[in-house]
Amino acid sequence: MKIGALVSGGKDSLFALYLMKKQGNDISCIMTMNSESDESYMFHYPNVDLVKAQAKLMNIPYVEKTTKGIKEEELSDLKTLIEETKEKYSIEGICAGAINSNYQKSRIDRIAKKLKLKSFAPLWERDPESLLKEMFDNNFEIIITNIAAEGLDASYLGADLKCVLEYLKELNKKYSLHIAGEGGEYETLVLSCPLFAKRIKVLKTGKVVDKNTGSAMLLIEEVNFES
Repeated sequence: MKIGALVSGGKDSLFALYLMKKQGNDISCIMTMNSESDESYMFHYPNVDLVKAQAKLMNIPYVEKTTKGIKEEELSDLKTLIEETKEKYSIEGICAGAINSNYQKSRIDRIAKKLKLKSFAPLWERDPESLLKEMFDNNFEIIITNIAAEGLDASYLGADLKCVLEYLKELNKKYSLHIAGEGGEYETLVLSCPLFAKRIKVLKTGKVVDKNTGSAMLLIEEVNFES
């Protein structure tokens, strides 16, 4: 089946794409919503501009659309993006990386139904810990790019997710943090996976810290690619 993959650059959307491809589907294009708001209810925010580089590393066509990120209104922008992609690439379905977010999944499902497309969420209701371990077992290299949860601070920005898994499990027990970050506790960027022709190497970064909330974001300012 010809699939359009909704990709943010993070672990969930890329692992969903990976699983759909392993099942024999043709990933015809990657679609990205570039939100101008860090308060978006639907879309990943940090370093989303790197998705274009990820798509190039996978040799998959890339399309994007900018949205102001206003709740519900951003869904109209998403519908337009998917509609345009369907027309250009003749996709028959879309896939996304939702794990437990009914808000995200139900709205994507609704748009797909309106456009007569099948909607796939291969990570849906998976156990978070076993899901992360499966990503690591499949050679996904993942770093943390945003934190917004009790027990996480700016020192975790850029950390290898595999190295902090045990700590995330502790935070889950202590604060009910979602181990896979599905509640927005943290966000990620995939630097390497079996679909990439080369690895993304981060050369220069900056950090933005909100002193009022304690949330923090890693700004990736320069990268190159290594075999």
